[in-house]
Parts: sequence; C-alpha cells; structure tokens
Amino acid sequence: MKEKVILAYSGGLDTSVILKWLIEKDYDVIAFVADVGQADDFEECRKKALLLGASKVIISDLKREFVTDYVYKAIMGNAIYEDRYLLGTALARPLIAKKQIEVCRQEGASAVAHGATGKGNDQVRFELCYYALMPGVKVISPWKDKEFLALFKGRTDLLKYASERKIPVKASIDKPYSEDENLMHISHEAGVLEDPMYTLNKSMLEKMVLPQDAPDKETRIVIHFKNGVPVKLINKDDGTLKDDPYDLFVYLNDLAGKNGIGLLDMVENRFVGIKSRGVYETPAATVLHLAHKDIEGIAMDREVMRLVSMLTPKFAELIYNGFWFSPEMDFLMAAIVKSQELIDGSVHLCLYKGNVIIEGRESPSSLYNSKLSSMDIEGGFDQTDSRGFIKINAMRLMAHRAIIEESKAR
Repeated sequence: MKEKVILAYSGGLDTSVILKWLIEKDYDVIAFVADVGQADDFEECRKKALLLGASKVIISDLKREFVTDYVYKAIMGNAIYEDRYLLGTALARPLIAKKQIEVCRQEGASAVAHGATGKGNDQVRFELCYYALMPGVKVISPWKDKEFLALFKGRTDLLKYASERKIPVKASIDKPYSEDENLMHISHEAGVLEDPMYTLNKSMLEKMVLPQDAPDKETRIVIHFKNGVPVKLINKDDGTLKDDPYDLFVYLNDLAGKNGIGLLDMVENRFVGIKSRGVYETPAATVLHLAHKDIEGIAMDREVMRLVSMLTPKFAELIYNGFWFSPEMDFLMAAIVKSQELIDGSVHLCLYKGNVIIEGRESPSSLYNSKLSSMDIEGGFDQTDSRGFIKINAMRLMAHRAIIEESKAR
C-alpha cells in the first residue's frame, strides 16, 4: 500500500505542484483544504485537487472557530507583534494544523505535508503544531527537501512544471507579489514588495480602501464586551445590531474596511532570523484591539494591568513563532482569561478615514470614580495625604543625589 499523506492544500501554484510531485513520489495524497475566510472557490479547488490525482479532498469550514477560539483570544490578550502587527496569518496556522492532524488520525495517515518555504515563519508554525499534537507524525516539507529544491529554484520552475504536467494555475510569471488571506486579514509580501521603498498601490487592497479614499463622513458604533470578548455591536447611524460572534466580526470587517481602517506596512523580524516586509489589511481586528484596550482602562485594576502589559509581548511572540500548543501558552492563556473576568461594558467609537476615535466608554465593573478624581469636589481623598506619599517616594532620589554630590566632592 502507498503511504498516505495529508497535504494542506490551497489550490494555488505551490501546493498544486507539491500535490503532483508527491503523487509522482508514489504517495497516496489526501488534499486538506481549510476555509478560514479566504475568498476562494472551494468547489473549484476540490475539482482541481481530484484532477491532479488526489485520492480524496476534505474541505473544513473553520471560520467560526477561527473567530471565537483564536482571533478573540488574541484580542483578549492585546496580542500585537513588535507593537504593530495583529498576527492575522500566525493565528490561522495553529487552527489549520490542528484540523490537519485530526484528519490525519481519521484517515489513518502516517504523514502530513505543507507548502511553506524554508525561509518563512509558516514552516515553523505548522511543524511545531504538528509535533505538539501528534509527536510521531512524519512531516513532509518539500521546500526543505533537496530533491525538490534541485527541481524548483523558484517561481519560473514551478510554472514550467505546471505547464508540462497540465496543472491549471491562475498565477503568471508577472504577478508582482504574493498574498495570504483569511477572515482576519490579508497579507501582501515578496515580489515588488521586497524593495522596502516600493509604495503600495491602492489596487492591491482587497479588504479596505486607502484612508484618503474613504467617505468624508463619520460612522459611529458601540461595541459591547463581556469577559474581554466582543459580544454585541450596534451601528448608531442606522441601528444595525450584531450579537453573533462571527456575524459581528464579518460586519465590522466590512464597515471598518470601507472607512479605510486597518492598513499596516512594516518590516518585521521573522522567527528564522530574516527581516521581511509585509503589507497587511486588518480592518475589524484593528477596531476591536483599540476598543478592548479602552474598556480595560476603565475596568481593570492597575496592578493587574501592569502584569498583563508585561505578558502581552510574550503572548504575541508565542503566537508569531508558532507556539500556540505549548505549556507556556497554556500558562499565559489561563492568566489572560483570569484577567478578563470583569472586563465588561461598552465602548463608543467613531470610524473616519483610517482613524478609530474613542468617544466614550461605560462599564458595570468600572473602577473610575469621578468624585475621587474631580478637581471640583472635596471629599473621598484628602489631598494633604499626598505630601507624605511624595516624600516617601522621593527618599531614594534624594539619597541618590547625595551620593552623586559626594562623588563630585572627592
């Protein structure tokens, strides 16, 4: 019997070539297609995989699980890599890998395969998840296989192979960049974008418009949170209400995108040690990230907030580097969930030409006391107590200054 392998298949040039190559290597290939919200024709993808020789095609609708168990968990933890990137691609990979391993077990396969390159982050993300979930699994990574690399130096060789094997591909040798899309975002990289001075063209954008092309009109919304998770959105302009987690995200993606929100162009540090330039469109998550941070401001204890802010960079790093299924992630996630137990309330926002403007917030768990902070109301806080508070905090500063003066005198 042929060895059975589950290939993470997208229907694009790379994975189509890999599917055919694996079949020529005498594997029984099952194509696994993960629907995480990309704008693909999945029936065409199924037909293409079968045409190329896949013994079976499994298409899994993972959109809802992606939003509730990955995107919203990242929002809860304020996950943002290198202070800028909202991790759209990185969040989808563990879900895809988890489902691929489930299919591997169901189908009695001994191996899984993917089409990620040997220079990128995704190879690490996929394979760390594979090994964490199924330690004995065989992983086939063609872009790290010497035989495969001898055949394919780059895109030109892939297209030539596709032509020779009559593999239908939409890609052309002139395509100027590559894309990865899911419900949370779309990324653009490589090709012309490898020049850090190349300015993106607005024709590249798919989930949003440029801020300067957005309507010259404000859109006002209110987002309600429960335990740090968005549970309801109301469009204050037309009364539209969304209280289903998935529907809320889809609606906000469209609304924020039309208002030019969510564009990021950055050079980031890949886990493998290479810097790369990426252009990202992340409309809904950009709004939710800012709204969540704001509701934490009124409902989260100061010292808890300080601890959470220390954990956030590590949380984002673990997601980016592919350690979703790790003991350290389990620990961090438990702490983040605990920190969100009283993060309830609503944030009122104005969306306008790429800007997310916070207009107000309210919370049943509010720690804000207007009487305590007011300059006009006496009571609740004896201002004369601040004299001793300041002196206690100044003691070490005065001691430090005294040492400096003695050192100068010597």
